Amino acid sequence: MHFRLSMLCLGLSVSCATAAVAQDIQYTLINSSSAVLVEFYTGPVTAPEWGEDLLGADVLVPGESAMVTIADGQTECAYDLLFIFADNTELSDTVDICELASYELFD
Repeated sequence: MHFRLSMLCLGLSVSCATAAVAQDIQYTLINSSSAVLVEFYTGPVTAPEWGEDLLGADVLVPGESAMVTIADGQTECAYDLLFIFADNTELSDTVDICELASYELFD
């Protein structure tokens, strides 16, 4: 399974510098793949381990989207993303969440 990052125009005035003021970041996660997303983890690239599964008991079926809110007080923009699908496929990526309006998963 491959994935592609889909970045749309971001109407937020958020600096992508590492010394940025801590703000809540929101972006849309879109599952355009044919697989059910069962776990989703994210965190700053400097974090030693993953946090909690952001989906919790929920899943993101093909064709669904969800709003992701990062409200951890971090001032950095580089975040790691980890996606785990129902077939145990894992995908990971590193993105600048300060510039991210949406993240789309594809087959």
